[in-house]
Amino acid sequence: MTDRYLSVARSGGCEIEIKRSRFLCALAPVTSEEAAREFIAARRRAEPGARHHCHAFVLGPDGRTRRSSDDGEPAGTAGTPMLEVLRRRSITETVAVVTRYFGGVLLGAGGLIRAYGQSVSDALEVVGVLEHRRLRLVEVAVSYDRAGRLENDLRASSYLVHATRFDESARFEIGLAPDEVPAFEGRLANLTNGEATTTELGDHWVTSGGTRPGVDQGH
Repeated sequence: MTDRYLSVARSGGCEIEIKRSRFLCALAPVTSEEAAREFIAARRRAEPGARHHCHAFVLGPDGRTRRSSDDGEPAGTAGTPMLEVLRRRSITETVAVVTRYFGGVLLGAGGLIRAYGQSVSDALEVVGVLEHRRLRLVEVAVSYDRAGRLENDLRASSYLVHATRFDESARFEIGLAPDEVPAFEGRLANLTNGEATTTELGDHWVTSGGTRPGVDQGH
């Protein structure tokens, strides 16, 4: 079972022009084949005058589901190079659609492969990539008089401070690799003189930005 994966950070894209043909690449984060195909259909509706709407998508944290289409381009010249860019960059949970407006100059098989691949690569640079990690979330509760030092230490460490909350006590939600839990609890005891309490919240997919896009129900 994989413990991390990459996806696009947001919907977006870019346009390139090669020998008067315009290639418009649109990317979006998706978590199901249905959502991917809805995005593809939306791109067709948005650009009804285009000759081709080629696509590729990869789904699942392990990237197991992979689909692509040349949509009328010569076989293997569009969907496959698009998919290869996603695969090579280890991008999953993502759909790419490249809409082509033909400019009157034939590009040849090699030219098409390069153009469709470049479209996806350039769009990835525009929208950015997020890392998602499968972490064990632990909530730490501590009295306010110890909270400042603890928070400073946590934020200076390699641990992910996923969320904070202040009510009757200070609470910090920390993301840990499962094998980090014992060492973390020992460090916590030293920092708080054993006064902090911990509650395990289970394993979740957590982005590097600190959001929780999905929950693993199998913990």
